[in-house]
Amino acid sequence: MKMFGKKIIYGFISFAILSCTDLERKIEEKETNNKVLSNINYNPEANVAELGITFRNPGNPVANYVHAVQSGNLLFLSGKGPKQANGENVVGKLGADLTIEEGYAAAREAAINQLSVLKTELGDLRRVKRIIKVKGMVNAIPEFKDHSKVINGYSDLMVAVFGENGKHTRAAVGMGSLPGNMAVEVEMVVELWED
Repeated sequence: MKMFGKKIIYGFISFAILSCTDLERKIEEKETNNKVLSNINYNPEANVAELGITFRNPGNPVANYVHAVQSGNLLFLSGKGPKQANGENVVGKLGADLTIEEGYAAAREAAINQLSVLKTELGDLRRVKRIIKVKGMVNAIPEFKDHSKVINGYSDLMVAVFGENGKHTRAAVGMGSLPGNMAVEVEMVVELWED
């Protein structure tokens, strides 16, 4: 019985020590988060302005879905296409109608549209801790092999805006077709700083 009692006491002490350690770690993470949020060097919106990009109105989804869903500190963004400032999508198949350079520019347009969704959802792009995952879909002929070069237009802009925080995991895949014959569609997962 004495041995059993000692085990309970040791177990409680171990739990208390672990709990204190967890609490200290959380406090440290919160302080780090606050430092980053107040760090004037991390200013994605200043980078957007410097790049000459104007945020766009994402409008309302055209079907039964939403632009973004938050789960914990992750924000999942619906796929966005290459709608330009004039309201028209870049359309056509890579390898037939569009060059790699035109595809790159189309993917950059999709990135601007996703940045606009982030701005609308979050109010301040400094709330983005990290771009976690990008899935780029390229409307291409079966023989096309440069999907990654096209989606670089999206990835390069995320890094230009968010710096190291914009580097992400990624898929760049070919599709037989995309809605409205648009050239690309890209979806994204973003990690947010804890409030």
